[in-house]
Amino acid sequence: MSAEPHPTLPPVRLPADAELARDALGAPLFARAVRLARWAGPDTRVEVGGELATDQLPLAAQELGLDTADEDSVVYASQAWRVAVDIGLVDVTEPEEASGEAEGEPGTDVSGTAVPGEDLALVTGGTPGDVLDLWLAALDAVLADAAVPDLDDLVDALDAGGEIDFDRLDWNPGREADFLDGVLANLYLLTVAEGGTADGPVPLPVLAASMVAPDGMGDPTDAVLEQVSDAMMRLDDQFRQLEPIGLVEYRPVDEALMAEAEAEVEEPVGAAGDAGDDEEDVSRYGMVRLTPLGRYGIRARMLEAGVEAPAVGDLADKGADALLDGVARYPEGAAQAEIEQWLAGRELPAAVAELLAAARGDDEGAPLRRLRCQQALAPAGPEAEPVVRAVLDDPELGGLARVWLAERGAADVPAPDGAMVFWLTVDTIAAQLAADGETEELPLLMQTLTAHHTGFFDQVWRVDHPATADVLEAMGRLHPDKKAAKEARKAAFKARSRQS
Repeated sequence: MSAEPHPTLPPVRLPADAELARDALGAPLFARAVRLARWAGPDTRVEVGGELATDQLPLAAQELGLDTADEDSVVYASQAWRVAVDIGLVDVTEPEEASGEAEGEPGTDVSGTAVPGEDLALVTGGTPGDVLDLWLAALDAVLADAAVPDLDDLVDALDAGGEIDFDRLDWNPGREADFLDGVLANLYLLTVAEGGTADGPVPLPVLAASMVAPDGMGDPTDAVLEQVSDAMMRLDDQFRQLEPIGLVEYRPVDEALMAEAEAEVEEPVGAAGDAGDDEEDVSRYGMVRLTPLGRYGIRARMLEAGVEAPAVGDLADKGADALLDGVARYPEGAAQAEIEQWLAGRELPAAVAELLAAARGDDEGAPLRRLRCQQALAPAGPEAEPVVRAVLDDPELGGLARVWLAERGAADVPAPDGAMVFWLTVDTIAAQLAADGETEELPLLMQTLTAHHTGFFDQVWRVDHPATADVLEAMGRLHPDKKAAKEARKAAFKARSRQS
């Protein structure tokens, strides 16, 4: 997976390594590779490149419990053997090249041998991490195979010298690998976008269009529709290859639609678009979903490529400052899950004190840290009250503390003075702007926060908060009351002049 500049992705939620390792061992292709590695022995013969000798393939298929009458069984056996060799479950000694005189002579043995490799012991005796490392190696091998075009096309493209004519084939190995990586990255992003793990499968036309159609394109042209259809057919073949390794769950394109596409190449895409909300019709064009193991695998490849791809739980052993900074840009659900894991391993009073200390600051990210701190304190019980009360007089945390205590019906909560009210209003709006931008809900929040304070804009511009001018400018744009919006703009000018 090529490393390119990429914004931080939303965090993904992953099962524990032990559960992922069980999924890896249960993936059909990986399980077959393990079984053939155990089957390998002194009588197992291989050819140049470590491939099983032709007469060994039916025996391997039989070992796997495949129907040897089915011609695909030897294909499955050969694929599983290649994976076993590629990831070190099998050690092969390749045959030496036979001399011209020796070739074909009776009794001349030009076969190599194969035995179980040292890494096979890791399958049962290693850690879950060892099993996942083997599975990732198998995934790399399968992805490399999936990026290769159909063998018939390769054979047709061989030139007279016995080499592949890539120009005739219109196949660039690097380009094909990048295309498949891009598709899987888009599938991963669609999966993690909704709080870490999307439940629904993604229609194949959506993935194909994400790789072909230009951003912001309106109605697609016929040329783009044709490109999307071609991409769909490529992806259909590739996802069929990727499903046995446990990366995806895949419902292939309906073969009847593929037949129709021969007559009218844009038909699948056009029909998919016309299907609208008819889920059954859309599913005929192919549906794909990353499995939990698939999310783990694609994330591992992204991390290796230098892409920042967090997972929920990454911050569990970090300090409160790293937690609040880290979850600042997370979707709310993922942020809450990360905070819960962080709190789970700590004594609550000490954890609350650490969170409050990390929430202080007058830097640009401080309002959002305080918002996430408030979110982190929400589930805290009565044992946290003494620690929260200790910051009631803190100019940056006193408002947060009063809100927390009031929500729990605590007694003897001192009312905030006017300066604290104005400061907290600015801090709250600054945090919301940093978290979600100018949302549809923000104008109502602005109206609610300012409605109960006569002369609010005559006083708020004096608030000693780094975000005062920015917040007032936003209120000037967004406040639903036109008079208040005008007052906000005047106050923003005063605040900006005061800062200067």
